[in-house]
Amino acid sequence: MPSYSYQPFGYAPPPELSGKTPGRYPVAIVGAGPTGLSMAIDLALRGVPSLVLDDNDVVSVGSRAICWAKRTLEIFDRLGVGERMVEKGVTWKIGRVFHGDREIYSFDLLPEDGHKMPAFINLQQYYVEQYLVERARDFPDLIDLRFKNKVIGVAKLPDGAAASVETPDGPYRLEADYLLACDGAKSIVRSALGLEFAGRLFEERFLIADIELKADFPSERRFWFEPTFHAGQSALLHKQPDNIYRIDLQLGWDADPERERRPENVRPRIERVLGRSDFEIDWVSVYTFQCRRLERFVHDRVIFVGDSAHIVSPFGARGGNGCIQDVDNLGWKLVAVVKGQAGQGLIDSYNDERIRGADENIAHSSRATNFMTPKSAMEKMLRDEVLDLAADMEFARKLVNSGRLSVPCSVAGLRLQTPSPEAILDPGAACKDAPLRRAGDDVWLLNLLGGDFALLSFGEHPRIEANGIRHIHVARPGEGELQDVSGPAFERYGEGLTYLVRPDQHVAAAFRTPDAASIRAAHRRAFDNSQTGQNP
Repeated sequence: MPSYSYQPFGYAPPPELSGKTPGRYPVAIVGAGPTGLSMAIDLALRGVPSLVLDDNDVVSVGSRAICWAKRTLEIFDRLGVGERMVEKGVTWKIGRVFHGDREIYSFDLLPEDGHKMPAFINLQQYYVEQYLVERARDFPDLIDLRFKNKVIGVAKLPDGAAASVETPDGPYRLEADYLLACDGAKSIVRSALGLEFAGRLFEERFLIADIELKADFPSERRFWFEPTFHAGQSALLHKQPDNIYRIDLQLGWDADPERERRPENVRPRIERVLGRSDFEIDWVSVYTFQCRRLERFVHDRVIFVGDSAHIVSPFGARGGNGCIQDVDNLGWKLVAVVKGQAGQGLIDSYNDERIRGADENIAHSSRATNFMTPKSAMEKMLRDEVLDLAADMEFARKLVNSGRLSVPCSVAGLRLQTPSPEAILDPGAACKDAPLRRAGDDVWLLNLLGGDFALLSFGEHPRIEANGIRHIHVARPGEGELQDVSGPAFERYGEGLTYLVRPDQHVAAAFRTPDAASIRAAHRRAFDNSQTGQNP
């Protein structure tokens, strides 16, 4: 029996079925998973209404995505659910790698202090969706959540998109200026437009089992190559809230998925992993490694976000984290275009920047899969030699790949960023957090950023003509209103530097001696107004 209590969100007949046509929607979002809900909340925080359509009326069954990385937690914090997720989740930063039954090394994913969010938490996807639905309901005038509204067709219009929707009370049609496909790997929107993924399907299968077990395993990631309890294959163990543990077991390509997910076959495998039988099976799935994406994510007024645009293998926690980072990249750009502040070119930059992110995730995921599942005797011999060396040699540990864990993608060198050789934090990189003090209260740097463009200065500066951009000045202790009392902010950003920060907390430009003209030029470039001729 599942440990989580699944409660329906409820269905209400849409106004279209009663003849009360609301008119055209600014944004329609297909899918109420973490991606679609996060997208709606991001738009609402910026004042843009959206309609969210989902064919279900309950959170996803099974834990599914569980590993949420620091950068993603920072985005969730901006959306208003990050602290709640951390409070409920299992915080961890230590990973241990085994070959056979011998631990060969461990690693620390966040060795430095001075960050609000931890390196990782483990939290089941159903909790994340629950928290996001509850947060979305804080915006009743901006987010229209429609459960049991199944999109069955999509068509592009010259200036928008149309969707055909099926409900328990009958079908209806709606139009929107923009339609966001957040409907997952089996996207109906992608199918409706005749679009296909390109990439690679690996001939390998893994079993995922969530089990309920009262145990005192530490909060860390454990990965085994060829353990004695699962000879010749690999295994992974993660701790989750509510005494739930995630176990991943490599099965091989010849495994029969239907047979392998039967309880009578799952239980003996888990008993061998744990050396005990006092557990209950909570959820089971068998998956195939895939690393694929669409050629383009932006198709006129239809935009693909998350798993509808790209999929990777679960190892490395790049699936769910990549989806939320898509949202973070698109939200502010779409709002600027909807409000008439920028041209379509700004949305096209989402395509460029998140294809880079997807390709980076796919590359890491593919390399991890190749290392974990050698396909020849020579590949296996090489892998085993690397594992043996890794026990004592630091250089060899960099070659071990059990899933390079998710880190934020930099968009350095792409067209919205202004090259700044003097920067400590390069344009395109995600901003780093740091503890600060303001009027006697402790605050976090990233909580001061996001939502709009900002200038972020460190140390003494002449008065900056900010062109109406919000200016945040971080001073040394005793020298200003906002102070870096312990030093990490200056260490991470540099004394005497000013940064232009995008609404998604990525650096757009950096200045040693900022002036109005250079700030204006960098701001215009980051806003990409080439198609409107307007000033941001």
